[in-house]
Amino acid sequence: MRGLASGRGRQKPGGQGLPRRALPVPALIVMLKWFAAFLGTLAVLALAGFASVMAVFYYYGRDLPDYQQLADYEPPVVTRVHAGDGSLIAEYATQKRVFVPVDVMPKRVIKAFLAAEDKKFYSHPGVDILRVARAAVTNLRNLGQDRRPVGASTITQQVAKNFLLTNEVSMERKIKEAILALRIEHAFTKDRILELYLNEIYLGLGSYGVAAAALNYFDKPLDELTLGEAAYLAALPKAPNNYHPVRRPAAAKARRDWVIGRLLSEGFISETEAEEAKAMPLIVRRPSETRFFRADFFAEEVRRELLERYGEKGLYGGGLSVRTTVEPRLQEIADKVLRQGLIIYDRRHGWRGPIVHIDLEGMAGIVEGTGPVGAPGVQGDTGWLGQLAVVPPPEGLHPWRLAVVLAVGKKAAEIGLDDGSLGRIPLRELRWARPWRKNQRLGRAVRAPRDVLGVGDVVAVEAVSSTKDGKAYGPGTFALRQIPNVNGALIALDPHTGRVLALTGGFSFEASQFNRATQAMRQAGSAFKPFVYLTAVDSGFTPSSLILDAPFVIDQGPGLGRWKPANYTKKFYGPSTMRLGLEKSRNLMTVRLAQTIGIEKVASNAERLNIVDAMPRVLSMALGAAETTLLRLTTAYAMLVNGGKRITPTLIDRIQDRHGRTVFRHDRRRCQACRVDAIAGQDVPEIPDIREQVADARSAYQIVSMLQGVVKRGTGRRVRAVGKPVAGKTGTTNDSIDTWFIGFSPDLAAGVFVGFDTPRTLGRRETGSSVAAPIFRDFMKAALSDQPAIPFRIPPGIRLVRVNATTGLVARKGDRNVILEAFKPGTEPTGEEGVLDGSDPLSAAGAGTGAGTSGLY
Repeated sequence: MRGLASGRGRQKPGGQGLPRRALPVPALIVMLKWFAAFLGTLAVLALAGFASVMAVFYYYGRDLPDYQQLADYEPPVVTRVHAGDGSLIAEYATQKRVFVPVDVMPKRVIKAFLAAEDKKFYSHPGVDILRVARAAVTNLRNLGQDRRPVGASTITQQVAKNFLLTNEVSMERKIKEAILALRIEHAFTKDRILELYLNEIYLGLGSYGVAAAALNYFDKPLDELTLGEAAYLAALPKAPNNYHPVRRPAAAKARRDWVIGRLLSEGFISETEAEEAKAMPLIVRRPSETRFFRADFFAEEVRRELLERYGEKGLYGGGLSVRTTVEPRLQEIADKVLRQGLIIYDRRHGWRGPIVHIDLEGMAGIVEGTGPVGAPGVQGDTGWLGQLAVVPPPEGLHPWRLAVVLAVGKKAAEIGLDDGSLGRIPLRELRWARPWRKNQRLGRAVRAPRDVLGVGDVVAVEAVSSTKDGKAYGPGTFALRQIPNVNGALIALDPHTGRVLALTGGFSFEASQFNRATQAMRQAGSAFKPFVYLTAVDSGFTPSSLILDAPFVIDQGPGLGRWKPANYTKKFYGPSTMRLGLEKSRNLMTVRLAQTIGIEKVASNAERLNIVDAMPRVLSMALGAAETTLLRLTTAYAMLVNGGKRITPTLIDRIQDRHGRTVFRHDRRRCQACRVDAIAGQDVPEIPDIREQVADARSAYQIVSMLQGVVKRGTGRRVRAVGKPVAGKTGTTNDSIDTWFIGFSPDLAAGVFVGFDTPRTLGRRETGSSVAAPIFRDFMKAALSDQPAIPFRIPPGIRLVRVNATTGLVARKGDRNVILEAFKPGTEPTGEEGVLDGSDPLSAAGAGTGAGTSGLY
């Protein structure tokens, strides 16, 4: 037994030994229970974790923005406004962005952003869990080190943040960002998400989207970017200012090289390409200056219309392409002649003094003679140049320069200019500058420079090379200039379509954006008279009808006294033809005529032609007392020369949306036959004329013919210098406050207005003939210089009869003052017509035919 016991458990040679003793059943049961408890705990924890995640998703996902809006999202892009010839005249945008669809975006640009921002973009579900875990570990390590938390946002998360959330740095925002990213990935394709990202992301220098950044950093379109340039753009999303290529070139290049390394590690480029790209210097190029055609008043009027049509969002982010009606050649002429005309008028009424005066005591004095003055060109803040440099240039100064008077001699004033150079103003260029006096009167004549200028006066000057008669000046010679305080406007339009071809609303847009062509409501004065005469010929009168030019008095009613209109000359001329009354702008004849035909008819005509919205039915309206705009009045004149057809003035031909769809077209005519691939061998399609007839074409032509007489023999004689068939009418209001000239050639209508913004007299003897007509003349002469002389078109139903211009009767042998007069058939003068004295209103029929005698003698 002992031996047996001592040998128990020993291994025999070559044997396997005894098996271990099995665990007792109770112990196994305990272990299984513990394992089951462990699994249960894991399951509970998993369920709890899942429930927690779902709770977080539910809590933070309840009030999230609607991500479905991204399906229709269109990023704000630039609205561009073009002239009729395609020239760019304006851009409107809050963000300068060029939208590029992802399918046409260069692959190297896409790969650069994927390598730098989200290499797993095409494989993750919107959130990269591994990146989130790594970022969490890193942020834990950085606790207490005052470092910005490391992010792990995918491109999808950045889209969620940029489009739907804020830039707030918080855990709540990150959770919302992740939730939205998962939803976005479920709703949209990867390419759509990438397209939104690459066109929306801000990359510095005012660049929204990669296309804008390529232009702003490298002056290139996307498809011309080098590998290094594309890598640099991809380096910017995190912090564009930290990698500014000029202020922080080393950091910018290092970040670019890092992106190139990422491209290599992802297998997007070869090692050779990476080395070559890193070896290239990071060179930025300022974007080429966008060339704009300057039409400031026109562009601003277009902006207002677009704003009214499409609102701020449509204007500044809608990506509209607007083709306007402006013709650059005519616009340049309009700007030039209006500016010249205002300057000429302003010089006629004297010198109002220097812009400012600065103290140059001890630096200059009165100098005898005309040679160079020894006034020092002192530099620095305390010298004349330093003092001149702090004088703000007045608005409207361009293209003139600022100068300060350093010395005054007998025959010249010596000046210092804003660039430190010296010059002189000879007495000849100062002669015009007589002192201004109240009511636009002039002081004594200028006999010496000291009568105009003093040392320290800061004035506007312009370099001149010769006198008006061609005598050459020496170098450094300048003329004294003055920014006019009078203002005006000029507008030109196509009388057949209403397309505004040129519009300038003042002397300087910089000085005042108020558009005097479209916004200034002013009395039309005598420029309204043609529409009184139009009403008369519609009522049966003819251009040869005789009207009494004699004193006229009318009782205006209790307490209002009597109205006594008068001619400009304060004279009376007796019986005169209606033509002569318009040509010479006779007030008394016009009032007598309006009283006869009825002011109701005149007002109705004015409203139908859209001169005014609602004209008071009082007789003074016949002399242009109603207020209107230059645009409306010029449009009404255009409807005379186009045969009485209604036109609507427009500055816009066509508007297209960002997708190229036409959303507005001014020309509403339809031409089905025009919609063919080729019209060779076919008749030219006829486009229907859908314009409303607002005036009898024959009556309109009779007024056109009379307005030709205004230019040939009347108040518009200055316009004859155009040398082509033109017609028009002067306009002057009481006290010469407003002056006008509105006229036309057969295919071009134009109007000019000149007056002070705060109404006051333009001066004694200043009229539409002296102020506005020369501007109209210069515009039409230049505008029609390359056009043939086209006669005015005569409509059917008009007979041209040779008449004596003085008597209005059919011309006889030996008559000298003979003209061709336009009559409707059956209204030719017979010699039995009487004289209209206005004693009684006439019927329309009786007035023209002489069938009745009421009011005639």
